[in-house]
Amino acid sequence: MVDTLGVAVIGFGWMGRVHTQAYARVRHHYPHLRLVPELVTVAEEVPDRAEEAAGQFGFASTTRDWRDVAADPRVQAVSITAPNFLHREIGVAMAEAGKHIWVEKPVGLTTEDARAVADAVAAAGVQGTVGFNYRNAPAVEAARELIASGEIGTVTHVRIRLFSDYAAHPEGALTWRYERERGGSGVLGDLASHGADLARHLLGDIASLTADTAIFLPERARPTGATAGHSRASGGELGPVENEDYVSCLLRFASGARGVLEACRVSVGEQNNYGFEVHGTKGAVFWDFRRMNELGISRGTTYQDQAVTTVYVGPGHGEFAAFQPGAANAMGYDDLKVIEAYRFLRSIAEGAPHGATLTDAVQSAAVLDAVSRSAASGAWVAVDARR
Repeated sequence: MVDTLGVAVIGFGWMGRVHTQAYARVRHHYPHLRLVPELVTVAEEVPDRAEEAAGQFGFASTTRDWRDVAADPRVQAVSITAPNFLHREIGVAMAEAGKHIWVEKPVGLTTEDARAVADAVAAAGVQGTVGFNYRNAPAVEAARELIASGEIGTVTHVRIRLFSDYAAHPEGALTWRYERERGGSGVLGDLASHGADLARHLLGDIASLTADTAIFLPERARPTGATAGHSRASGGELGPVENEDYVSCLLRFASGARGVLEACRVSVGEQNNYGFEVHGTKGAVFWDFRRMNELGISRGTTYQDQAVTTVYVGPGHGEFAAFQPGAANAMGYDDLKVIEAYRFLRSIAEGAPHGATLTDAVQSAAVLDAVSRSAASGAWVAVDARR
C-alpha cells in the first residue's frame, strides 16, 4: 500500500531547488517506497520566487510567510532550506506543529540551536533528517565498512579537506553568509560542518582539537537586490566580512587516532575539492568527491611500498544499485540528495531514523563550537556535545 505525504519547502534558493528535485525523483529510484511525496506548498519571501517554483515544479500553493506552513493541515513534512539563522526558529515551530523535518546543515548557528531543534523533534515524536549529504556517497559508505572491518588495521590518522572557490571572487556579494548574526561561523558552518560529520561518521567521536581561523577577504560589496547562491555585487557600499574564510584544526579522536581538518571558501583554483585520506596500521583508504564513485584502497601485508588500487563502486555499495546497474557508471551530487530524501521518507514510514539525524547535527555543531573556542584561545579544547 502506498500513501501520499504532503511536503513543503521553506526557502527556495539553490538548496530548496535541490530538495524539490529530490522529492520529484525519489520514487523513480525507490519504486517500493511506501510514501509518495506530494508538493503542497513553497514558502519564500523573495517576490515572485515561490510562484516561479510552483510553476516549474507543480507546488499546489505558495506563501511569503513560512509560518503559514506550520498552520497548513495538508503539510506533513517540511524541508528547511532557509538561511542558517532561521533554522532554529523554523525547525522548532515545525516540530511543535507535528511536522517531520528535513533540515539543511548546520542547523542554526550554535550547538544550542541544533540541540533546541533536536529536543523539539524528540518531544513531538516526529522524524528529523539533516543534510549531511557526503556521507551518502556509496564510496564513503564502502570506506566506512572497510575501516570498521579492520582491513586497514587500527586507524592511526586521517586528513579531511574541503576547499572551494565559491567565495574567492572579490566581487562576491556581502550576503547573510558573511554576517555573524545571520550566517554564523562562515566556512565552519558551510564546509567544515560536513568535515566534522565525515570524521565522526568514519572514525567515531572527536575528543579534543586545536584550531586556527582566518578572514582573507575582509570587505565585500552589499547587494542592491535579492540574491541566490553566491551572487556578485560591484560598486555597492562595502561592508565587513564577519566570519571565517579559512579553518585548520588538529583532531584527537576518542579512539586515539589523530586527524587534520582543513576547509576554505576562497581557494582560487579549487572547485569542490573535498575528500579524505584515512591511514591505518595495515593500509589506507582515499576518497575524492570530484571522483565520487572511486576509492583508492591499500591493503595487504607489504606495508612498505604497498600498492594502492582504484576500486569503482557498484551495486552492493551503499545505495548505488538504486541508480546504476554496474560499477563505474557515474552518480552525481543530486543523487546524494535523492538518497537523503529516500532515507527521510523511509524514517517517516517506519517510525525510526535512517541516515543523518539531529543528534548528528548536535555532534557536528559541538565540534564547530570547539573550533571557535580554540581559535580564540589558541589552546586545545575538549569537544563535548552534552548539556
